[in-house]
Amino acid sequence: MRRFPDSFLFGVATSGHQTEGDNTSSDTWFLENVRPTVFAERSGRACDSWTRWREDLDLVESMRLGAFRFSVEWARVEPREGSFSTEALDHYAAVVDSCSQRGVAPVVTVNHMTCPHWFAKRGGWLDAAAPALFARYCAKMMDHFGDRITAVVTLNEPNLPQLLSWAGTPASVRELERTMLEAASAAAGVPRYRVSNIMLPEEFDAMRDGMTAGHLAARAALKAERPDLPVGLSIAIVDDRVAGGNATLRDRKRAEVYDHWLRLARGDDFIGIQNYESAVYDAEGLLPPPQGATLNQLGSTIDAESLGGAVRYAHEISGVPVFVTEHGIGTDDDALRAAFIESSLAGLLDAIDDGVPVLGYCHWTLLDNFEWAAGYDAFRFGLHTVDRKTFARTPKPSTSRYAAIAASRSLN
Repeated sequence: MRRFPDSFLFGVATSGHQTEGDNTSSDTWFLENVRPTVFAERSGRACDSWTRWREDLDLVESMRLGAFRFSVEWARVEPREGSFSTEALDHYAAVVDSCSQRGVAPVVTVNHMTCPHWFAKRGGWLDAAAPALFARYCAKMMDHFGDRITAVVTLNEPNLPQLLSWAGTPASVRELERTMLEAASAAAGVPRYRVSNIMLPEEFDAMRDGMTAGHLAARAALKAERPDLPVGLSIAIVDDRVAGGNATLRDRKRAEVYDHWLRLARGDDFIGIQNYESAVYDAEGLLPPPQGATLNQLGSTIDAESLGGAVRYAHEISGVPVFVTEHGIGTDDDALRAAFIESSLAGLLDAIDDGVPVLGYCHWTLLDNFEWAAGYDAFRFGLHTVDRKTFARTPKPSTSRYAAIAASRSLN
């Protein structure tokens, strides 16, 4: 038997817009309904978790997990600029308190991709006032229930658009994204309607600067209320490898996509990593999956070693503890998911045994949910299915495998 450290948190991750439903004051809801749009379908009621959140926590508790990562939706808390919803704040406070009553650590993300519609109308993170506005919202949250949360993730995957630019997104999709943002700007009556998860390439650097300032302002606001509160950000990270000894392309990708955020995290309490796949580069470019390899729904090889590689790299550059805030597999074959969880955790434990400080692991995700532009049918990452009409949750066999590991805190 190999054991995880006693302080290690086993948990599960969710996000508000993808599960709660009817996030009508958000920028993403607006983009889902503008025409043309890159979104395959509207989020609608999602998994109905705004009303069924206790049911979701019942699932977490039944799996005997120690952490629940969820997002507080800024658009619900501040649906109109400067107007804060006591009802929304009370709702999230109830989630936090219910976690604690169940012995589950509440890990809060204050910005999981979505922002208020009014914020996007101002230009999103391109607006000079964006960091201060974000910090004001974080302070309001802290005043309401910040004394009772375990850790905070400020930004979720601020590097995702740059990462996707390395994935060979078709030019037609890029053009549709541009056209959608133009249509959104016109519909909102503003010069530039901007969101954080769909960016124009020429604005990558400016958006990164705005989000960097936003993270720093949020961290200061959070720490002003609770200096002891662990604060970090989470980035999307592929385990990038080299074939043939030429690391030029791999290293260029790291410099463009990850390194800025990993170095920024040197001032944080942890770096959150969100890993789903590996990639292999030679001197010419990205290599295709090996012949006969089993693929996930992202189209990449199912590779349980990718988590350990991503964790080692993140710690090497940032120098701070790592929190695996998301990791999972898109597949309809749950037997693959169960085996993937166990094998990936074995690689994570190898990294811990080698001295990498890892705070915990939150599997993505609790429920089959709304996967952004892809909608509901293309990717299934959940440990539970969700009936699209009744919203009934049904556990997949992988839940018992993961629960057993979490309960014993060990692997064979």
